[in-house]
Amino acid sequence: MVTEGEPAPDFTLTSDAGEEVSLSDFRGKPVVLYFYPKDDTPGCTAQAHGIRDAYGEFERAGAVVLGISPDKVAEHVKFKEKYDLPFTLLADPEHEVAERYGVWGEKKYMGRTYHGVSRTTFLVAPDGTVAKVMHDVKPATHADDVLAALAAA
Repeated sequence: MVTEGEPAPDFTLTSDAGEEVSLSDFRGKPVVLYFYPKDDTPGCTAQAHGIRDAYGEFERAGAVVLGISPDKVAEHVKFKEKYDLPFTLLADPEHEVAERYGVWGEKKYMGRTYHGVSRTTFLVAPDGTVAKVMHDVKPATHADDVLAALAAA
């Protein structure tokens, strides 16, 4: 797992707009890099709504918000349009970036074991280092927790 104080691994993924986006594109700004399991599921929708509803505060903090899940671009487009999300969603269908960040692994749900993304957020400082790692974030409080971390950074 990527830890606080080390350089955030750069990557390039396709966005919901069909554009190639690299983490290094945002050098000089704080980046909220949040990994979530799946578009349009209850927890992920609550998490996205929280960020959407507080998006003005993220903008005032000068932060870029990037949501990453294993969903394909087409699924991101539907999710973003359905809930009017103002931030970028990135497709990681082969979970390469999730693996590099250490958030892909075995999970258990209702007695079943599967592989998936753990709900983890990385606050990347303007210099490209990881300022904060937030594990097992709670969807309902995620936006407030990230804004508090941004204010403290």
